[in-house]
Parts: sequence; structure tokens; C-alpha cells
Amino acid sequence: SEYVLPFFVFPSCYQSCRKVKIFAPDIEQRDVVNHLKGSPTEEKRNVLVESARLARGNIQDLAELKASEFDAVIFPGGFGVAKNLCSWAVDGKNCTVNEHVNSTLQAFHSAKKPIGLCCISPVLAAKVFPGCEVTVGQDKNIDGRFPDAETASAIAELGCKHICKNVNESHVDNVNKIVTTCAFMCKAPLHEIFDGIGTMVQEVLKLA
Repeated sequence: SEYVLPFFVFPSCYQSCRKVKIFAPDIEQRDVVNHLKGSPTEEKRNVLVESARLARGNIQDLAELKASEFDAVIFPGGFGVAKNLCSWAVDGKNCTVNEHVNSTLQAFHSAKKPIGLCCISPVLAAKVFPGCEVTVGQDKNIDGRFPDAETASAIAELGCKHICKNVNESHVDNVNKIVTTCAFMCKAPLHEIFDGIGTMVQEVLKLA
């Protein structure tokens, strides 16, 4: 999707209540794409409103998130991350990060609470936490499966370490409590992407 997928956060009672809460920023989308034609339209949409469709309305403004009330946070991916949560789609490693996204990452990191990111969203950690370790898959376009492999080089240029992983794997940066997996950065069968995201979630829960 062109809008950002909402954030999933685990309340501090997660182990007993098995609940999550969902947040998204209340901002205008960078653009709206007609996926039937594959081109942008003149239409304007709001990220929070669009995310509410996926969350079936059970969602809150990211500005209201308090890290003290949660055990962990997970950022799903999607091109919307590179367009709306930051400007990576336009500016690459010179991007800026949305202020509420930045403060959310900083708050969980400062509290030593785990952060999970998949697909393109590991670039958020690379931008906010120089020196961290993340994966977006491979640093070479192996068999045409990793068409955005140059992202790994940009991450390295930000002073971070890119760890090459297969789509069904995740990487754990134990020092920073950051868990990443490449998801749709790899052209792979859906079940392999599902497995990789699953390992990321499980590692986040272990750290929590």
C-alpha cells in the first residue's frame, strides 16, 4: 500500500492479556496511487484514516502513544514507510523522519524495550540509531530476488551494520534490542515472507 501500515504495540500486561494496540500518525499521505493504473492521483488521504481501515477503526493517533505503557513496538513495512514515516523514497539516506515516529523510536530505545521492524522500515532504525544492526535482506540482487539490494549499502553509509539474511529469517541486535526482517524487500512466496515476519515477532516477544 502507499499509506503506512499502522504500528502494533504490546501493552505492559501483554504476557497475561495477549493484547495489542495500534497507532498511526495523523498526517496527510505524500501521495495517493491508483493501483489499477499504477499511477498517482490528485486525491488526498490521511494516514491515520487509511490505517483505520486496516485496524477496523480500533486505532489511535501516534502522538498519544506512551512508551511507558507498553512492552514493545513493531513497525510493519510497506512503501508508505518510505513516503510517510520518513522521506526515504525521495531522499534516501539523507531522509528526515517524522517527528512522532522519531520520538516513538527514541522512547522505546531509551527504555530498553524491543523494537521490531520489517520490509523497508529497518531504515528508520538505521537513520535514528547510528551504529545499530539491521537487515533488509541481501546486499546483492541474488537471482533477481532482491531488487532493492542497494538499500543495504545506504544503511552502511549511515554508519550502521547491515546483516544479510534470507527472507524467512530475522536479525536480532541484542545491544539495541532491535529485531528486523526483510519481508517484501525480497521477491518470495508469501509463506516465506510470513515465516520471516513470524520469527521477528517471536524474537521481539523474547526480548520483552
